[in-house]
Amino acid sequence: MSDPVAGKFRILSTKDGGASWTVLPNSGMPDAQPDEAGFAASGQCLVTKGSKDAWIASGGGAKARVYHSGDRGRTWQAGDTPLASSMSAGVFALAFRNTHTGIAIGGDFNAADAAKDALATTRDGGRTWILPPQAPKGYRSGATYLPYLPTGIVAVGPTGSDLSLDDGNHWHQFDSGSFDTVDCGHDGQCWAAGEKGRIAKLHW
Repeated sequence: MSDPVAGKFRILSTKDGGASWTVLPNSGMPDAQPDEAGFAASGQCLVTKGSKDAWIASGGGAKARVYHSGDRGRTWQAGDTPLASSMSAGVFALAFRNTHTGIAIGGDFNAADAAKDALATTRDGGRTWILPPQAPKGYRSGATYLPYLPTGIVAVGPTGSDLSLDDGNHWHQFDSGSFDTVDCGHDGQCWAAGEKGRIAKLHW
């Protein structure tokens, strides 16, 4: 994906493992809001699940939104989230357990210690989003579901890392280091990366 071109997010698709790419027609993409864009530092503003579903996170506009495609990026629907949105705020990362259950996380990178309206959850594939009872204590730029823990999620950001064991409803900060992105492999090992070449492995 790229930021909006001629008023719409641009999507590229590959069918050969990345050897060649095609710009998809934008007729199925909703119009972007003024100043709407993707925050790409974590690499998690575009995520996929299964063979057909994809989601895009946005900020910068009047509303922080999540776009969903169920046909490999040809048509999209945009849904508003309750996350705060400004030139420095919005949804920075998405994570999905399956095609229905997911989280949108972010905040304002110019107010990294603020947690107001920085996390939302969905149970319908991104059509609707709600604020959980509690969010991490600050802006977070990356998140991932934990393998083998059905309701476990880890989130990272410049002011620390947090763990939820109840599908994102409550959070506990377990580290104060600065990281931008996090992901887990099918073997259960999780890694985070951040500024100045920082990389870390999560030890249980």
